[in-house]
Amino acid sequence: MSYLFNTPADEAAMLRSIGAKSIDELFELVPRELRMARPLDLPPPLTELELTQHLAKLAAQNGSPRDHVCFLGGGAYDHFVPAVVDALASRGEFYTSYTPYQPEASQGNLQAFFEYQTLVTRLTGMDVSNASLYDGGSAATEAVLMSLAATGRAGKVVVAASVHPEYRAILKTYLVNLNVELVTVGTPEGIVSPVELASAVDSNTAFVLVQQPNFFGCIEDVEILAQIAHDAGALFVTSVDPISLGVLKRPGEYGADIVVAEGQSLGNPLQFGGPYLGIIACRESFVRRLPGRIAGQTVDRHGSRCWVLTLQTREQHIRREKATSNICTNQGLFALRATIYLSLLGPQGLREVANLSLQKAHYARQKLSSGDRFQLAFGHPTFKEFVVRDRDGAVESLLAEAYDEGLLAGVPLAPWYPNLSDCFLVAVTEQRTQAEIDRLAAVLNTSSRTKRSVHA
Repeated sequence: MSYLFNTPADEAAMLRSIGAKSIDELFELVPRELRMARPLDLPPPLTELELTQHLAKLAAQNGSPRDHVCFLGGGAYDHFVPAVVDALASRGEFYTSYTPYQPEASQGNLQAFFEYQTLVTRLTGMDVSNASLYDGGSAATEAVLMSLAATGRAGKVVVAASVHPEYRAILKTYLVNLNVELVTVGTPEGIVSPVELASAVDSNTAFVLVQQPNFFGCIEDVEILAQIAHDAGALFVTSVDPISLGVLKRPGEYGADIVVAEGQSLGNPLQFGGPYLGIIACRESFVRRLPGRIAGQTVDRHGSRCWVLTLQTREQHIRREKATSNICTNQGLFALRATIYLSLLGPQGLREVANLSLQKAHYARQKLSSGDRFQLAFGHPTFKEFVVRDRDGAVESLLAEAYDEGLLAGVPLAPWYPNLSDCFLVAVTEQRTQAEIDRLAAVLNTSSRTKRSVHA
């Protein structure tokens, strides 16, 4: 039952009924030394993030299995999700809704989509956004298909090796039967070399795909890379971390033609790898190539504001041969969560989340590289992720030991980059505390060597 407070008039009426002058009089039988002293001796108030962490720490004392502290990244991040996101997104009218085939009957959903699109365009600096895709990998591939159609160049596409390897694997699958040459520009120093990119791009190149920050966490020199692509008549596509846009330049400001992103970090939990949220936005000149659907704002016959499906390029909406993509239904629930999250934080809040992630990651970099065992694999500026090289070359056993100590310490890079088999990727979000980072450094710097010395 919901709590209904009593007004002063209600309290006075009840006191008159029982013949008492005040509420305090009801407790006269209780000795004063046993009564609650006021004002209460309470510590300073906590933010929602701090309170959640404090309660989790208290709950861990109950002897239940402890949650592992997460330093994993590589496209999915342990960012804080405010409680209001769950509360609003779980409302029945959103939680069970389906894609609106009859938009006039789905004004609430369409407005939510429109607000999401508005926020994405403001975040990325682009002209238009669709109403979401499946995940970051599918969004990147849809951007590639857009680029091939928009440029009319089907000879070659150029992708940086520092783009998420799973995104590149999806792209390779899509292109295998299109007779398009997929050229991967190596990144031995952790970022794309402008010289190497320039040598790979020519008049047959449809687009250049770069990630910012890239999969290694490094900051690419995107303005120069965009200029190289444009000089060759190719489009420049970037895959971004939405949280990073709180501190980094927006893609629309450095020349991106199409922007894609994994939206999991915007109010969506890790939830064992998905489902997630695919973000895609572009310049207005490419709007008719944009997959999925776009909600627009208009007025009805009475002059009142309302919403419609402005473009519906899914194959379920129009003749199959006219469709820009076969992207299927995305209920918009995760787009709604991102909308609530961004609305709640606002520009200042997003900047604070980004700054906290940046500063804490920088602190973790210093702690891990201060000893003689680990070193940073790349010397470039990073945002919230960085690659650590284990001079002992025992990454697999090291991460396993950290797991036994309650730490998800990082992602090994060997499965994707054999030349980095002695390296692992560490991600630090605003949720991580100094104590957790110190503990990570202590465990990683001592566990394996201590055990080997004992066995020896």
